[in-house]
Amino acid sequence: MRVLVTGGAGFIGSHVADLLNASGWDVVVLDDLLPQAHGGEEVPGYTTAHRFVRGAVTDAALLRELLSEVDVVCHQAAVVGHGLDPADAPTYALHNDYGTAVLLAGMYAAGLTRLVLASSMVVYGEGRYRCPEHGVVAPAARPPSAIENGRFEPPCPRCGADLEPLLVPEDAPLEPRSTYAATKLAQEHLAGAWARQTGGHVWALRYHNVYGPRMPRNTPYAGVAALFRSALERGEPPTVLEDGRQRRDFVHVEDVAEANLLALKTPGQPGELTPVNVCSGTPHTVGELATELARAYGGPAPVVAGGARSADVRHVVADPARARELLGFTARIPFDEGITSFAAAPLRV
Repeated sequence: MRVLVTGGAGFIGSHVADLLNASGWDVVVLDDLLPQAHGGEEVPGYTTAHRFVRGAVTDAALLRELLSEVDVVCHQAAVVGHGLDPADAPTYALHNDYGTAVLLAGMYAAGLTRLVLASSMVVYGEGRYRCPEHGVVAPAARPPSAIENGRFEPPCPRCGADLEPLLVPEDAPLEPRSTYAATKLAQEHLAGAWARQTGGHVWALRYHNVYGPRMPRNTPYAGVAALFRSALERGEPPTVLEDGRQRRDFVHVEDVAEANLLALKTPGQPGELTPVNVCSGTPHTVGELATELARAYGGPAPVVAGGARSADVRHVVADPARARELLGFTARIPFDEGITSFAAAPLRV
């Protein structure tokens, strides 16, 4: 079976490509090596096990050539992270949404009917919450004045009470809070429309907080784990926003690669997009991540700075049940083991 892995030189895509190759798949990697993720580096050495093509998913002619040679597509290519400001919006829309549209059109022309799409937890916005009096509710927005005064928990929109965070299922409301999040949801909508029009199937893998080797260092587009590691490499303490008690679901990149392999091997319902959380299902706080990483690295203890970015949410921890039921996927690398290994893992430039 031959598979095209877009973004296959990136953090997650490269691990997916490696696992597919080790599992006997014939892997073609397409990657534009965008400086936001690769810092202007040459082709990474870890791509040598695959056929590597440097190019963009927006290049329709190149995609026509590559798609005529493969059986299935694993679409990892994207500009990631919250970004710096709204000026990033055209870049996100070009690479994430227009690029996905070009890919889907090329798949239709080539007669391909199976796609694994890298989506994200960011499509949910805030996680799921329960009010003691009103049950499951969408939390009220956190006003800047509350954050400035150290009140970080979102209140019940009806009574103002503190809310209990719950696991987020795939049928939760989708309310993206950043440009990146909006483009990831648009990818799902585009892929879902393609599936309905062609009778194809899409697994939309909603990654939660992925960490591990090959994360890019020293870039505002990187995930929080890479930002903490980069600080430690500079001899600085990790800076934790809010009070450090915001809950996340941290999942190792090797587990994420396994989820992609299972999705590529598992047929789905024709004409549908099936969203699946790729997660551990176990909550840990951002403060825990910073503390465990600093301890394992042997660096200075984290500094809790307060404040929050405009796109930040308080708690997002996923329900892993659907991935287990439909794909047979369960994350295997425990948090403490994964963070200890990540403390010594190589980062990219």
